[in-house]
Amino acid sequence: MNSTNLSDSEQHLLIEKLQLFKIQGKDKQGRKVLRIVGKLFPARRLVSVECLNKYLEEKIFPRLGKKPFSVVYIHTDVQRGENFPGISTLRSIYEAIPSNVKDNLEAVYFVHPGLQSRLFLATFGRFLFTGGLYSKLKYVSRVECLWEHVKRNEIEIPEFVYDHDEEMEYRPMMDFGLESDHPRGYCGPIVDSPVAMYSMRCIS
Repeated sequence: MNSTNLSDSEQHLLIEKLQLFKIQGKDKQGRKVLRIVGKLFPARRLVSVECLNKYLEEKIFPRLGKKPFSVVYIHTDVQRGENFPGISTLRSIYEAIPSNVKDNLEAVYFVHPGLQSRLFLATFGRFLFTGGLYSKLKYVSRVECLWEHVKRNEIEIPEFVYDHDEEMEYRPMMDFGLESDHPRGYCGPIVDSPVAMYSMRCIS
């Protein structure tokens, strides 16, 4: 059932304009990359799940072809009340993906996961998503760590994602979801060694 006042063509145009889904570049394994920016998800009152699925079926899946691919999902600044579509919506989208496309999905790089996302997926991920999706999930705490998996300069990363990385330099506990969103005083590095700090940043 369509819960929006926009026509299907208007919804498709909105998804296209937002560049929510974009195929660009390759990862270090030579696989095509489907980039998804969570913050750009339109409100559910504007775009229906059915239209999202139809857009993927018509515009994205054919371009992936029949070869293995990976997904870079950017979770930066996703807010439950604004641009988070909800677990049930994400599950509906995933379950609507044709089996041959699911089989070709080999890795999901989850950029800037919060503590709540990690806990939820660790608890319910195996049950909510079929086809072994949870086992393909790799958490990426910083953009610099993404380049260990994806070819640098072949994928566009929005500026606000780099801004979030920069903020974490001054609030390192944000890496682990232990700080609130309320401004606080400077929180110094918890590890002195640059090498140790880098390795902790990139833990997946």
